Amino acid sequence: MNSSDLFQNPLRRWGKHRNGKRPTVLVKELRERDRRRMLRHFLELEDSDRLLRFGSVLPDEQVTNYVNGIAFSRDMVFGVYNRVFKLVAVGHLAFAPRDESSTVTDKERVAEFGVSVSRSARGLGVGSRLFERAAIHCRNNDVDTLYMHCLSSNKTMMHIAKKAGMEIHRDYGEADAYLKLLPADPTSMLQEALHEQFAVLDYTYKANKRIAVKWLGRLIGRK
Repeated sequence: MNSSDLFQNPLRRWGKHRNGKRPTVLVKELRERDRRRMLRHFLELEDSDRLLRFGSVLPDEQVTNYVNGIAFSRDMVFGVYNRVFKLVAVGHLAFAPRDESSTVTDKERVAEFGVSVSRSARGLGVGSRLFERAAIHCRNNDVDTLYMHCLSSNKTMMHIAKKAGMEIHRDYGEADAYLKLLPADPTSMLQEALHEQFAVLDYTYKANKRIAVKWLGRLIGRK
């Protein structure tokens, strides 16, 4: 990752950098304070996108219950904010005890990954970046098996799975994929820490910029 690249505004202006390269996608760990923006992100998804993300077209009430039910103390949630401080992508990494009959892993836990990307931020590799962040977090937390479950028609998830080298099983219009992860090492630990530091700095800058713009707007409005 080139830290000099800036993540651009996706509102029709996202695209290639002046040097012809894609903008760097900064993925940040989301917390309780981001829940409101997460809900807004999911509620703005069109029916077709909700179908691909959840396997069915969930009504607003169920989407709200899903977001409110996310336990940040147990699962990991990652997000991408655009230049105007709007959450445009969410990756949910859910952990669960392994099935005792599983022959895939002997670790205590496995993880399942789900991702959604706003229409304005697609085509920039955002979903893949979220998956990579989730995978490295699993590695660094003694989880060696990462699952994805989705509809077979979900081309984005299928692309991410194939790109990552996941083993994919299709059945009755649905697909299950899993990836065996390498153990943690000093490089993976440092990589995750640096990614989060860059993302936090970027998040803080955008948040402060948004506050400053609002403050100036109010100040000008009083004149």
